[in-house]
Amino acid sequence: MTTKQNKNLPILLIEDDQALARLISDELEAEGWSLIIFHQIHPALDWLKLNQPALIVTDLRLPDGNGMQVVEQVVTHWPEEQRPGLIVITAFGSVRQAVQALQAGADDFLTKPLDLEHFLLAVERVVATRKLHDELFQFRKLNRQPSFHQMFGRSEAMRSLFEQIKVIGRAQGPVLINGESGTGKELVAKALHAESDRAASPFLAVNCAGIPQELLESEFFGHAAGSFTGAKKSRKGLLQEANGGSLLLDEIGEMPMALQAKLLRALQDGSIRPVGQDTEEKVDVRIIAATHRDLKQKVVEGSFREDLFYRLETFALSVPPLRDREEDREILAQQFLQQLVVAQGRKIQGFSDKALEIIRHYAFPGNVRELQNVVERAFAFCNEEWIQPQHLPARLMESQAPEQVPVTAETQRHDDDLLAGAVLPTLEQLQKRYINRVLKEVNGNKRRAAALLGIGRRTLYRWLDEESEEAEEIILKDK
Repeated sequence: MTTKQNKNLPILLIEDDQALARLISDELEAEGWSLIIFHQIHPALDWLKLNQPALIVTDLRLPDGNGMQVVEQVVTHWPEEQRPGLIVITAFGSVRQAVQALQAGADDFLTKPLDLEHFLLAVERVVATRKLHDELFQFRKLNRQPSFHQMFGRSEAMRSLFEQIKVIGRAQGPVLINGESGTGKELVAKALHAESDRAASPFLAVNCAGIPQELLESEFFGHAAGSFTGAKKSRKGLLQEANGGSLLLDEIGEMPMALQAKLLRALQDGSIRPVGQDTEEKVDVRIIAATHRDLKQKVVEGSFREDLFYRLETFALSVPPLRDREEDREILAQQFLQQLVVAQGRKIQGFSDKALEIIRHYAFPGNVRELQNVVERAFAFCNEEWIQPQHLPARLMESQAPEQVPVTAETQRHDDDLLAGAVLPTLEQLQKRYINRVLKEVNGNKRRAAALLGIGRRTLYRWLDEESEEAEEIILKDK
């Protein structure tokens, strides 16, 4: 069981009996845990303000306080889903104290002398239970995650897109959707249709690049019987079939110029003439066009009609690429995984923390479609309860290599400055100089700086805060 626990986080031990602290430390380190040890309450409480352990083991009676203070701070200040496990130990245990500790929020209450085998089992059980609490919270959060017409996202870019769809959906004019391949332009078109007063009427979609050029006119406008070889009977076109509803013209930039002229007339007059037919027919269709091309550039090149471009651009929407939606990647990955679990009935619980971290930091040039394919591949290769980094494609792993800043003459000068001075700097001074040097190289971008330093952003912020506090103390002393 221990091998499945997340041991990236340490165990915090607060115990004034130094011999017992060493014994507990040896036992837990043998099981693969790292420990942070304090012999008093207040330094431990200060440490907890900036750090998160997997578990807290605290003695009840300590030189400067009571272990219940730790329980109260954790329960009061930590969200339930992030709360570490809590084990209280004491040499003066009673049933009343045990009940009080458990009611206050402790997960277990053990008495001295400790049975080490029982203690290790308690550690495993409490950590496993807290992990289950976290997984349950994440599962509930995932299920509570609202979708907007099957689109998921809490990023500012997606929230803005959803609001625009609501407004434009109620309008009547054509819509031009711009976005890279794989961003979900068809879902946006369907959402526009669902938000409109045409929602009860047909929604049809066609890829303009997927129809042979000689059949395009017939496909769009229909044809009369005998209008060309093989046309044994009349057939409705897409504009007729979508009458009263919406028609998505995907990859509109690939439409031939001759057909663009006829589409423009249909947009302006609301009438079409099927191939081989002498009379016109009225149609009421909202045209939604989508493209990953730069239509303005195609207008300049002469391969797209300027008048059609401006008619289609009555309302324009841009679908953000996934690289600009970092906070949405986990939501989407979990949704795709849940769909596969339901469809195939396999008992995969979710993604490991490390796998999720890789997904969060990969840019996904293929956008949402690439992410969906990545999850499908990982699901197929996973033979465990949790999807691990090795189940993800190699390109995602390779992208996690630390960013490197090229060494230039200016960079070399800064490197020499790190050791400048008549006396060699201490390691602490050198650390501070190097952090400031990296921040300067990345123009103050703390996220990039943390990546270059190989530390978490939280650690970087803590170092910077400590440095600011020291500077403030010096200023106050000078005054």
